[in-house]
Amino acid sequence: MKKGLWFVPLALLLAACQPPQPQEEETAATPPRPVVPVSQARTTDMDKTVSQADIDRRYPFLSKEDQQFVNTLIGRQNLLQLIAREKLIALDAQAQHINQDPDYLAQLTQKRIQLDDIFQDYAAQTLQEFWYAKQRKQGALQITEEEINEYYKKYPYEMTIRQIIVDNAEQADQLLRTLKSNRSRWKELSRQYNRAPETLRGEISFMPGEFLPDLEVIAANSATGSVQGFFKTAYGFHIIMKTSEKKLSRAEAEPRIRSVLENKKLDKLIESLQNKYEVVIYDKNE
Repeated sequence: MKKGLWFVPLALLLAACQPPQPQEEETAATPPRPVVPVSQARTTDMDKTVSQADIDRRYPFLSKEDQQFVNTLIGRQNLLQLIAREKLIALDAQAQHINQDPDYLAQLTQKRIQLDDIFQDYAAQTLQEFWYAKQRKQGALQITEEEINEYYKKYPYEMTIRQIIVDNAEQADQLLRTLKSNRSRWKELSRQYNRAPETLRGEISFMPGEFLPDLEVIAANSATGSVQGFFKTAYGFHIIMKTSEKKLSRAEAEPRIRSVLENKKLDKLIESLQNKYEVVIYDKNE
């Protein structure tokens, strides 16, 4: 059955309409089949049929509220009209050869490249997730209570530090000398010279195994309140002040220890993969 198009003001389309309650409860996951014959507007060779298939394609991308609305008669009709408007515009754009405009085609090409990159990133991340899941299922990353107890006996504490990171050794040496003689200037000098990323500013608390290994060793062997430095990492030259140290209960430490030990096993596993597949890192700046 073919029907002519009837138009409603844009303000009454999906987002602005208040959906009436459906008579029967319907799930949001699957759109119901049409209650009435679907409008069709046939013209030339291009697909100009507005049908349930169009609703099925659009439905998963609607908000839950709009899905509920589309499950009603008026909501379905409004969505069909909206899709019909879009197809009419597309038809006229093709008739005017707008779809051959060089700027339009260039923009589509750029978007396709962006979407391809997004897809490749998604594919890589999903593959890693499946790989992690398989390692856990096979027990490669399993942590025993005995391993947790042994780690807790050695490292039952949490340390807290502040740090200043600068770009060169000369400046780090000058700052270290100043702070060694006058720790009260820490905030002033940090505000003036600290180049640390936001995630490394302020106080940082960690158990052994949760932070940068070299800084963990220095912090573990420093008295609370002492200033130590300077130490070079990929971030720059570090000066640290140990602000506190406290013992953790077994219950507090367990999930953190489990994560540390799992990461250690993961590192060993990846190291074995490096020996197996010989991935080479090339950095032209080195």
